[in-house]
Amino acid sequence: MRKTTISAVLAGLFMVAPVAQADITVGFSGVLSGPQGVLGQDQRDGFLLALEELGNKFGDQNVKVVIEDDQLKPDVGAQAIQKFLERDKVDAIVGLGFSNVLMAELRRIKDSGVVAIATNAGPGPVAGKLCAPNLFGLAWQNDTMSEAMGQYVQDLGHKNAYLMTSSYQAGKDKLNGFKRYFKGDVAKEVYTPLGQLDFSAEISALQAANPEALFVFYTGGTGVNFARQLRQAGIMGKTPVYSEGMIDSNTLVSLKSQADGNIYGATWAPVLNNPQSKKFVKAFEDKYGHTPSEYAANGYDAAYLLNTAVLKLNGDVSNREAFVKAVKQAGSEFPTVRGKFAFNTNNMPIQNLYAFKAVGQGDDVVVKQLATVFTDHQDAYVSECDMK
Repeated sequence: MRKTTISAVLAGLFMVAPVAQADITVGFSGVLSGPQGVLGQDQRDGFLLALEELGNKFGDQNVKVVIEDDQLKPDVGAQAIQKFLERDKVDAIVGLGFSNVLMAELRRIKDSGVVAIATNAGPGPVAGKLCAPNLFGLAWQNDTMSEAMGQYVQDLGHKNAYLMTSSYQAGKDKLNGFKRYFKGDVAKEVYTPLGQLDFSAEISALQAANPEALFVFYTGGTGVNFARQLRQAGIMGKTPVYSEGMIDSNTLVSLKSQADGNIYGATWAPVLNNPQSKKFVKAFEDKYGHTPSEYAANGYDAAYLLNTAVLKLNGDVSNREAFVKAVKQAGSEFPTVRGKFAFNTNNMPIQNLYAFKAVGQGDDVVVKQLATVFTDHQDAYVSECDMK
């Protein structure tokens, strides 16, 4: 009799007691140190800014963020992902570093089924044959902004172009993207070691070749050094320079008028005119004291994407497959600084691509939008992905 009474009382308690919902844990990994560290720092800062605007919650769930520096080393990045999955028990991963780092993390991410959002890397293999249902390229597929530059240079009527980049997965993707749309002659392709800062020998060879146009992909401190050395050698201002990654809000702080005349391809810039972008730029400048880059914009978008997905699930992200599906659907619904966005069948972006120009004003520089090169652009690898 006593056992029956206790059981009944306990059953009644369980029926009326509210079920506490677990907090959501997000792991952020990216390069946070060294010459390229600003790229990861901006992604982190953009993500944390958006999270702060959301009350440090996705839906009604408190969010904890665990941050790791991958140091631009594939093995360190892979260890960070392992830690996120095994020790931190994360519900989602954001960042994922450079393409060479992401490729080293890919198998573990795919096998885990955990939502993973790349806010910088978009390697060709991941867009194609190695696509994964739970891995989303929120920033770009690597080729696409270079494709926009290839088309833009083609439209301008240049007959030949000299191509330069760092020797790693993204660099190769970038030059392939440019060549996909530029139909003129390629004077030469030059691949330099990742992290190289002195380009005197390469610039001498470039001067000897005397091409009609130069297209380059260098980022962070590498891009700053390369642009300065181009200017010092007298190439900037003489040979038309087109780029991706070399010009952004961070590098312009260092380059100022040295960047004058450079035309670059991007998915976003602070001059893009839509309500979410204006809100983001003001909030970022107020909090961090400088103008945000596209890397910060990608991190900011990632938080709003996750929030929209969590709201779809009423805060319950325990079912990984359901969370993945919600993120995919949220891609065309969340408020984005780009104004318009959607995930393709391979989880890569469908978005607009723009041409921007750095214009010197005295010792300073401003960015002007030149053209929308592509509207609702898709990457070249989507047909190789077997997801539907």
